[in-house]
Amino acid sequence: MAVVELKKHVPSGTIILNRRETRNALSRETMAELRQAFEDFRQERKVRAVILTGAGEAFCSGMDLDEMRVTSKQPDAQSQWYNDAVQYKELLESMLRFPKPIIAAVDGAAVAGGAGLVLASDIVVAGEKASLGFPEPRRGLVAGIVAPLLTFRIGAGYAANLLLSARTIDANEAMRVHLFHELVKSDLVWARANALAQECAKSAPESLLLTKRMVNENIGEHLSVLFSAGAAASATARTTEAAQEGLDAFFEKRSPNWP
Repeated sequence: MAVVELKKHVPSGTIILNRRETRNALSRETMAELRQAFEDFRQERKVRAVILTGAGEAFCSGMDLDEMRVTSKQPDAQSQWYNDAVQYKELLESMLRFPKPIIAAVDGAAVAGGAGLVLASDIVVAGEKASLGFPEPRRGLVAGIVAPLLTFRIGAGYAANLLLSARTIDANEAMRVHLFHELVKSDLVWARANALAQECAKSAPESLLLTKRMVNENIGEHLSVLFSAGAAASATARTTEAAQEGLDAFFEKRSPNWP
């Protein structure tokens, strides 16, 4: 069964993260399929906007910590972690460069790398049960790739608040700080996202492409450099004793004892 599903409802297309048993965690396979899904819809001329959502009770729980823990026991762990960080960086960059509007339809948790997918989307519609956060420091990790994008979206002050506190905020607070753009009842999240896709479809495709370039590549001209630095920081953090303890504590369902 595919871990990423595609559905077409012209003028929109929907990409569904479908790993319910892991709360739609981002494994290497998931990231590869997600990148391919965007490429497939990029070539669909009748699809004018893409909705990104998650199956089940979560939008996306971030990186697959079980896969990360397995990697930690391999002799080439450091090299693999760097490759993982680059893969995620390139996924976010492909979303920012995607020529059509991306609408995140979020109901449930969007945390860590999952929050990054929300930040890389152009429009965010959230349900009442939606939440967002960056818990990486509580696992001994660093949100190196997501941090520049979070700062780009809402400014350094509140970005530091969320990154350093490592707390998860509810839908109302995410709306207040403009991480979510619309808040609707849970059963209306996709419908509202689809209505917005139809609104986007009324505009000229070339105009939307140039607008995204202006925002994400011109105004956000330094993001690519910051992403590369963030990928290095994320990969390095995974090699530390703190990361090992954080992962062990997570799977053993206990509080970490930081070295």
